[in-house]
Amino acid sequence: MDDYLLSEREQWEALKRGVREYAPAVVVGIAIAALGLGGYRWWQARQNGVELAAGAMFFQMEMAFEQGDTTQAFILLGDLERKYPSSPYADQARLASARAFVEDGQFGKAAGELRDVMRHSNDSILRLIARLRLARVQIAQHQPSQALATLGGADPGALAPQYAVARGDAYYAMGNKPAALAQYRLAKATDTGGATNTGLLDLEIADLAADIATPAAPRTTGQTAPAASATSATPPAPSGQHPSKP
Repeated sequence: MDDYLLSEREQWEALKRGVREYAPAVVVGIAIAALGLGGYRWWQARQNGVELAAGAMFFQMEMAFEQGDTTQAFILLGDLERKYPSSPYADQARLASARAFVEDGQFGKAAGELRDVMRHSNDSILRLIARLRLARVQIAQHQPSQALATLGGADPGALAPQYAVARGDAYYAMGNKPAALAQYRLAKATDTGGATNTGLLDLEIADLAADIATPAAPRTTGQTAPAASATSATPPAPSGQHPSKP
């Protein structure tokens, strides 16, 4: 029977029966919702606590590196990776350890740390940064072709200018000056936020353009080529950034 046909008394009795019938379910629903909210708040507080602890350990590791205590720094890195493997601070710690390895000339170990972040980090930006730094390490290892392959393995997104500079450095290391010049020009054209050192980039673009435009002087008969010096065997990184520092 529809409600509008019931008398007020009948409506009241129906309402009371409904309350008696459905009240337990309503109470249980409210309790579940309260438990769910409490559980979420507990989980959120726990996550915040985990990040604070991981952040504190990362800060201690950074301080150890700055003070030259690499032994303690790597102990803290191991603790951070073991206790908080999914924290972004663990990835940051691997990037920091890679930098320390580069400064110590241990490019192979630096590459290993960078590959780990590039392949396994949950942060897409950190993966791109690790890829870029790995390419720079490969250039320092005299592996420019591998560096180009590394840079080509992902869409750089907002890091496109820095990727273009690194590609230019790789092409320069290969002796391909026209390709290097094209990449430096691309970096300058796409850098709208000051991501690269545009002053140095302008100098490199001008130098390379002049070098490409000027043909090599012909060798005269009987003239011997000057002996190559030890310092000329490896051309400097043209971007103004030392390739051993990703």
